[in-house]
Amino acid sequence: MKLLRAVSILSLATSILPAQTGPYVLKAQRLFDSASGKIVEPGLVVVSQGKIQSTGSGAVPTGATVIDLGDATLMPGFIDSHTHLTDDFNPDYNGARLLDLQRTIPERAIRATANARATLMAGFTTVRNVGASDFLDVGLRNSINAGIVPGPRMLISLNAIGSTGGHCDGSDGFRPGVFNHESGPQDGVINTPDEARFAVRYNIKYGADVIKICASGGVLSPTDDVDVPQLTQAELNALVEEAHMLRRKAAAHSHGAEASKRAIRAGIDSIEHGTFLDDEAMRMMHDRGVYLVPTLTVRVGLAESKFPPLVKAKADLAVKQQDIMVRRAVELGVKIALGTDAAVFPHGSNAIEFQLMAADGLTAAQSLQAGTIAAADLLGLKDSAGVLRGGMAADIVAVPGNPVSDIKATQSVFFVMKDGKVYRNDRATVK
Repeated sequence: MKLLRAVSILSLATSILPAQTGPYVLKAQRLFDSASGKIVEPGLVVVSQGKIQSTGSGAVPTGATVIDLGDATLMPGFIDSHTHLTDDFNPDYNGARLLDLQRTIPERAIRATANARATLMAGFTTVRNVGASDFLDVGLRNSINAGIVPGPRMLISLNAIGSTGGHCDGSDGFRPGVFNHESGPQDGVINTPDEARFAVRYNIKYGADVIKICASGGVLSPTDDVDVPQLTQAELNALVEEAHMLRRKAAAHSHGAEASKRAIRAGIDSIEHGTFLDDEAMRMMHDRGVYLVPTLTVRVGLAESKFPPLVKAKADLAVKQQDIMVRRAVELGVKIALGTDAAVFPHGSNAIEFQLMAADGLTAAQSLQAGTIAAADLLGLKDSAGVLRGGMAADIVAVPGNPVSDIKATQSVFFVMKDGKVYRNDRATVK
C-alpha cells in the first residue's frame, strides 16, 4: 500500500511539470514589442533550449513543434515586482493573524507552492518576493529553480527590515513575551545603523537577492500611522549602502512623503506603494531614476476584508489617495514598474494591475511595458527578461485579441511558457 501511494504521488508530481521538448515555433496574429510599445503583425517566436532564438518571419527549424495560437497576442512573460507568495489572502484580519501562529512551517511552505503555481498560470513568469519569514521564500525559490514545483522565477528578500514597533516588526500588536524574545536584527528589526548593516548581511548570507526596507508605517500593521517615517536617515543610509556594496538592489515600502524622501536620499532603487508622495518626492524620484511600484490591486482585497477600526481607517485613506498619486507621478515622468502586493488579494489575480494603471494615466502600452521591460529593468533582469528578442529567456505568454486595444485581455492568459517549457496551453493547435 505504501509503495502504491508513493507511486501515485510521484505520478501526480510528474504530471504537473511538463517535459522539456523543442524547438518550438509559436505563432499568433500579433506580438507585443515591449521595447517600442507597439503591436507587430504577424507574431512568430522561435524557441530552443530555453531561449528565444528569433522573432518575426523566418524558416521553421526542422523538427520544431509548431503551436498556432490564432487570434491572440504573444507577449513577454509578465513580471510582478511586489509579491508575498508565502502568505495567503484572508479577508478575516484577526483570523489570519491567528492562523499564522497555528500553521506549522511545513504547511505554510506547501501552501506557498499553490500560490506560486497560481501566479505562474496567470502569466507571471518572474516575481520579486519582498518579505517572508522562516526562510519560506528561500525554500520556494530553490524548489522552483530545481524543477520540484511549478512557479515563477523568484527574486527574494527574506525578512523585510524595519524598526521596533514598525510596519515590519512581526510581533507588533501582540503582548510582550508571547514570542519569548524581543524582535531583533535576525528578524529584520533594527534600531541603529550597525544593526541595519548586520540585518542586510544576515539576509544576504541566507540567500536574499534584494533587500526590502520598511521606511514608513503601513496599512495592515496594527499600531502605527500609515505615513509616519520609521527609520532615521542614518539607518536608511546604512541599509542601502550595505545592500549596494554587496551588489543587491534595495526596495522601500513607503507610503509617506518624508519617509520616501529619506529613502531616496539614501539611494533607494524603488519606492513601493508611495501612496502619499508629494511633488518634491516625485521630482526626486524622477531626477534620480527611482522606480515607483504602486500596488493598486490591493484595493481588491481591502474591499473584501474585515479590519479592526484603526486598520480600516488607514485602508480607506490609502485607497482614496492611490489614483491621485499615480496620475501625478505619470504627469511628472516618474518611472513605474508593475507590482501588486499579492496576498493582500488572491494570488493569480495579479493582472488586474495592468487595468488599474491604465485607468490612472498610463496608456495601455505603457501599462504593459510597466509589467514587462520596465519591471525587468528594476529587477536587474533587462538582459534576460521583459522583451521578446533573440537571446532572452523564453518566457512567453499569450492573451486573446489585442491587449493594447483591450487591456483586460491580460486577465485572460491562456498560454504560458517559462524558460522554454509550456506550463499552460488552453486552446492552441499543435503540429
